[in-house]
Amino acid sequence: MIGRNQEIERLNELYNSCEAELVAVYGRRRVGKTYLVNETFKNKFTFRHAGLSPIEMAEVQGESPLRKQLKHFYNSLLLHGMKKSRCPDNWLDAFLMLEMFLEKKDKGQRMIVFLDELPWMDTQKSGFITAFEGFWNTWACYHNNLMVIVCGSATSWITDELINNHGGLYGRVTCEIKLSPFTLKECADYFSQKKIRISKYDIVQSYMIVGGMPYYLKYFMKGLSLAQNVDQLFFGSNAYLKNEYERLFTSAFGNPEMIKTIVEYLSTKNIGYTRSEISEGTGYTKGGTLSKALNALEVSDFVVKYVPFASNKKESYYKLVDPFCIFYLKFVKGQEYLTDTFWQQSVTSQSVVSWRGFAFENVCLNHIIQIKDALKIGGVITKQTVWHKGPDDKDGTQIDLLIQRNDNVVNMCEMKYYSKEFASDKAYHAKIMERRSLIEERIPKGMIVHSTLITTYGLKYNDYSGDFDNVITIEDLFR
Repeated sequence: MIGRNQEIERLNELYNSCEAELVAVYGRRRVGKTYLVNETFKNKFTFRHAGLSPIEMAEVQGESPLRKQLKHFYNSLLLHGMKKSRCPDNWLDAFLMLEMFLEKKDKGQRMIVFLDELPWMDTQKSGFITAFEGFWNTWACYHNNLMVIVCGSATSWITDELINNHGGLYGRVTCEIKLSPFTLKECADYFSQKKIRISKYDIVQSYMIVGGMPYYLKYFMKGLSLAQNVDQLFFGSNAYLKNEYERLFTSAFGNPEMIKTIVEYLSTKNIGYTRSEISEGTGYTKGGTLSKALNALEVSDFVVKYVPFASNKKESYYKLVDPFCIFYLKFVKGQEYLTDTFWQQSVTSQSVVSWRGFAFENVCLNHIIQIKDALKIGGVITKQTVWHKGPDDKDGTQIDLLIQRNDNVVNMCEMKYYSKEFASDKAYHAKIMERRSLIEERIPKGMIVHSTLITTYGLKYNDYSGDFDNVITIEDLFR
C-alpha cells in the first residue's frame, strides 16, 4: 500500500485496544477508504456490509429505497453465515439480527464489523440513525472485543450525523480518520510501483487534473505519455472517467443538483465568491440550506473558505479547489467538439498554458506542509490567505498566497509553473516591489515581508533574482 502509514498504525492500535471501538473513516469519493480498511484487516472481518448506491437504486424500479437497503443488509447476514429467517421490516429489527448474529459468533476474540458507505443506508425517513444509535448504546459499546468501523464518501453526513451528533451518538465515535488524497510524493511512489515512467513535471500536471486520487491514478497506463493517458481518461470514445463527474455528486451529497450548481458557479472565478454572491449567482436564498451546502463542500475538501488579506469587510470567500472538478468543467463539460486525441493536440494551446498557471496554485495550496518545511517553519503557527483587488480597492492587487506567521514574518508567495528556470525582469521587479510595499503598509510594525518564489525548476540568476528571499521548487513539494 502506498502511504497511509499513520492511518494503518492508528487502526492497528484500535484493533489491539481491548475496548469497544467505534471508528469513522471518511473522505472524498475515490480517495481509498474501503481499500485502506480492507488491506489493513484483510480476513479479520466478522461481518461486513456496504450500502447500496443511490445511483444504482434509482435505476431499479419497484421496491422503496428502504426496502432495498434492508433486503441487501439481510442478504449480507446470510452470506456471513446467519441462519435464514425473514427479511427485517425496519432498521431496528435489522440491527437486532446483527446483534444476535454476533452473539453466536463471539468466541472472546476481537470481532470487526465493517459498515461501508453508511450514509447510503440512511434513506429518507428510514429511522436508520435511531436504530444505529440503539445498536451502539444498548449492545455494542458493552462488548470490549468489538470494533465497529463505519465508512462513507458523504463526508458531511459522517461529520453531522456521527462525529458531531448532538443526540444519542454524542461523543460515541472513539476515533475519526479523515483520508486525504495522495501528496505529490505518494503519487510518485504509486507511479513507481506501477512501473510507469513519468517525470516530476508531469506528475505535477497529473495532480492538476485528478488531484492525487488513487482511484483515478490506477487508470494511468504504462508506456503512454501523460497526454495520451489524459485522453484515455476524459476524451476517448470509451473514456474511463466519462460519467465520474455526475456520479461524484449523486453518491456523496443528498442534494446533488444544488451542489453541482454551486460548484459550477464557483468554477467561473479563480478567487471564488462570497456567500452573498453565490446566492445571487445561483438563485439560492441565503438561508440554512445554502449554508449547509457550502459547509458540505468545505468539509469534503471541494472548497476552501478564506478571508482575503487586508479585507475591511472580513467577509469570507468560497474558492473551488478540487482539481478534478476544475479540469472537467473547463475542458470537458459542455464541449461539443472533442476528439479522442483532444489533449494531445491542445497541450501547447494558450488556454491550457493559462489553466496550468491557476492549477499550479491549487497544487501548492494542497502542499502547504511541504512549503512550510522548505521554509524551515514546520513548527511555526501560520495562517494562509490570498489578497485580491476588491471593487473599491484602488491599491489592491492579486497575490497568490500569503503565509502569515507568528514569528513576525509574512511570506508573499508567487507561484510560477514553468518548463525551465523562471527569469525575473525589470517589469516583474517593479511589480514585486510594489506588492511588498502594499503589504508592509498593512501589517503591524515589527513584521517583515519575505518574497517567496514557488516554481518548477528554480530561479535563473540575473540582476533581479535578489528580489526573492526564498525559492521553493517542485523538488521541495515532493518531499
